[in-house]
Amino acid sequence: MSSDIEIARNANIKPILDIGAKLNIPNDAMSPFGHYKAKLSSNWLDGQLKNKKGKLILVTAINPTPAGEGKTTTSVGLNDGLNKIGKKSIVCLREPSLGPCFGMKGGAAGGGYAQVVPMEDINLHFTGDFHAITSAHNLLSAIIDNHIYWGNKQGIDPRRVSWKRVIDMNDRALRNIVVSLGGVSNGFPRESGFDITVASEIMAIICLSENIDDLQKRLGDIIIGYRRDKSPVFCRDINADGSMTVLLKEALQPNLVQTLENNPAFIHGGPFANIAHGCNSVVATRAGLSLGDYVVTEAGFGADLGAEKFLNIKCRKAGLKPDAVVIVATIRALKMNGGVPRDQLSKENVNALKLGSSNLLRHIENIQKFKLPVVVGINHFISDTDAEVNSLLGIVSDSGSEAILCKHWSDGSAGTENLAKRVVEICESGEADFHPLYEDNLSLLDKIKCVAKEIYRASDISADKKIIHQLNEWEKSGFGKLPVCMAKTQYSFSSDPNALGAPEGHVIPIREVRLSAGAGFVVAICGDIMTMPGLPSVPAAEKIHIDNNNLVQGLF
Repeated sequence: MSSDIEIARNANIKPILDIGAKLNIPNDAMSPFGHYKAKLSSNWLDGQLKNKKGKLILVTAINPTPAGEGKTTTSVGLNDGLNKIGKKSIVCLREPSLGPCFGMKGGAAGGGYAQVVPMEDINLHFTGDFHAITSAHNLLSAIIDNHIYWGNKQGIDPRRVSWKRVIDMNDRALRNIVVSLGGVSNGFPRESGFDITVASEIMAIICLSENIDDLQKRLGDIIIGYRRDKSPVFCRDINADGSMTVLLKEALQPNLVQTLENNPAFIHGGPFANIAHGCNSVVATRAGLSLGDYVVTEAGFGADLGAEKFLNIKCRKAGLKPDAVVIVATIRALKMNGGVPRDQLSKENVNALKLGSSNLLRHIENIQKFKLPVVVGINHFISDTDAEVNSLLGIVSDSGSEAILCKHWSDGSAGTENLAKRVVEICESGEADFHPLYEDNLSLLDKIKCVAKEIYRASDISADKKIIHQLNEWEKSGFGKLPVCMAKTQYSFSSDPNALGAPEGHVIPIREVRLSAGAGFVVAICGDIMTMPGLPSVPAAEKIHIDNNNLVQGLF
């Protein structure tokens, strides 16, 4: 079979105006970026929100492993499958970050015959959204230091400036820096650092904002630091929110592209699933629901992180109610959870599969706690044996749920027809009775404990008096009803990335808490989480180049 990039380059891509026509989007409501991608008019979309709402399908997964799960590939494949059986379906995905593309992960636009295109554009600069977010974030950083330099009317304590700078690249050398060196004319020296752009609170704000007015309000609500009396200083206090909104005006508009089978796809926003909520934008999801009969969307990492935040943060804030959940699993990844080394995954091992399936069963149980129907999509690899497939189908069936084998990577929509038909049956049955895991009025500490115990199956959390005091202070300041955003390793239910399978009875350490007042959640950092990744020993960037035919090589 051809490589991902060869398949993408041989695809019959249609002009983006033709894709918009499938959704009855008029040409003047689209701003094309070349021939194959476009932004949609915010004003036009606002007028579509009164339309009948489609069904919302969440695609999530088991905990990620180096063996691969294929969540994006399955989301694209399911969307194509739904269209193949005659349904008007739209897939809504996050935009890839340059950091992982040039680091370890590579591209993030699907794979095989379940891709979104144009792949190279999507994985690189796309429509410039991430650049706009980077610029708006760093504009605020510059205004903060400038405000302090020119008299500091707000009385900002330079030691308590919490707003860093960002860049959309993995660069460990920038994690901790000192700014304003070089003498009086350069300002007051202080410690700072860089995060990766996808970890910026502005990224989360873009993805949770409902419109341009809501965007500016949320930007104004960003806490950039504290005064000497420890009172917060907001972005609006230094008059930065207006100019930042101007930079983000186009970035708030959803991006329309297509799948290999010429079905519409919205790709918009890309917040971390650790430090933020890890979902595409509310604007894009609502656009899909108003324009299509079905919307397939995904949440980052495993269900314990991405799906939990999608349901407890995004759905709560946006008033969304999912109709069905698909949990993606691969036999390879489950065998890895069962203790098989990566270089042995291609060999049949039913016993390891059975052992590792505890991870999948735990995720099924967790999603059911939200009163949502679940179906497992087994993302097929050519190394999977019939004995392994039948074993996994039986394991899921014995648990009271159901699994369907999917071959979208090799067969496109033909490989997901069965999953698509079953998902439609679930959506139309009205089984879903969505409820968030906790109520708004629960204390912040109890919300953290709820997620730790109910989703991670921890016996308790550990947090020192300073953290508990900080949570209490935020509650007194009016932030007590915010949801919590748990930042922990994506590789395990615990805070230990090496604890595979379905660990329980562990203690979740709360190392730090942060208030994202603009985004509207409280971040609880569990263990060691990096907001600025580093490059691996041999980064993907070393193999990426342009060949003699002026084609990009090594990106996929």
